[in-house]
Amino acid sequence: MALGKLARDAEALRAMLAPRRRDGTRVVFTNGCFDLVHAGHVRYLEAARALGDVLVVALNDDASVRRLKGAGRPILALAERAEVLAGLTAVDHLVAFAEDTPLALIEMLQPDVLVKGADWAADDIVGRDVVLARGGRVERIDLVPGLSTSEIIRRIRASS
Repeated sequence: MALGKLARDAEALRAMLAPRRRDGTRVVFTNGCFDLVHAGHVRYLEAARALGDVLVVALNDDASVRRLKGAGRPILALAERAEVLAGLTAVDHLVAFAEDTPLALIEMLQPDVLVKGADWAADDIVGRDVVLARGGRVERIDLVPGLSTSEIIRRIRASS
């Protein structure tokens, strides 16, 4: 099982990344709920990983998913979502967070590249200023039309 990719906490992850950063490793950071991981997620994470040397995925915990997505979400609990993401070769490290945004993680980890989907306006990307201030970059990755967890849930409900 690939759950060794899941950091105990942000401090543990920062400590794991420190020696690699000293060697010039470019750290890419993205975040999300990743509920019902689908092909669109896989393509997104592969594209994010291609932007650097190490991909860190910050995963909303169950309570923050409920606050962001509403009742009935997440479909899969944090442990299940983490296990699925840990099995993807594009993902090097996972860390869970309880807040509604990953700003504190971004401030702590100081990624070189911050990635979000192109559905996010550049000015709305949380942590953008932090990454740009240290000379990093922010990238928006195009989403695959018709591939989203919300769309999958809609199709399931429509076929019931």
